[in-house]
Amino acid sequence: MRRFALFGECLMAGLLVLLAALPVVTLVPALAAGCAHIKAHVDGETTSVRSFFGRVRAASPGGWVVSVGVVAGFAVLVVDVVFLRTRVVGGGYVAAVCSVAGVGLAVVVLRAAASWSPGASWPSVMREGARRAARDFAGSLLLVMSLAVLLVVTWQHPPLLLPMVGCVLMSAVAVDRRNRTFAENPISR
Repeated sequence: MRRFALFGECLMAGLLVLLAALPVVTLVPALAAGCAHIKAHVDGETTSVRSFFGRVRAASPGGWVVSVGVVAGFAVLVVDVVFLRTRVVGGGYVAAVCSVAGVGLAVVVLRAAASWSPGASWPSVMREGARRAARDFAGSLLLVMSLAVLLVVTWQHPPLLLPMVGCVLMSAVAVDRRNRTFAENPISR
């Protein structure tokens, strides 16, 4: 029964994150609040809709600047991929590099969102997310696979976007906790 409750929280977190991220400038705070929502459920804390939006408000100071930067970065990469692939000889190789850079940016953002805590400054959280993405390659690869599953499943069945976003958030939290466990107990490696 507890596993089904976790799936229900993933569904709820996916819905709430998509709603909170609609203004675009709240993308990163919404992801951070979604990860905090999943963490709270796993830890047995409050996971109400009100507490979720309280977490979004707590993550918002400075988060809108990071959100604009992330969205601008993705927009530049998408435009590069579209134009280079079709209009430049050999542009397919550069488009592939841009695609890998986009996946890397998504992994860093997920790592940062999972490690965010109330009161943390977003520039330091993003730097730490980038460090963790580079240091823990296996965890980053797990996040890449979760993003790939998100893309394939929602491409085949678009209504499954809600639970899949929640599952990606859950995987970001799991990778973050895995990383912290390894940092605290290096013998278990």
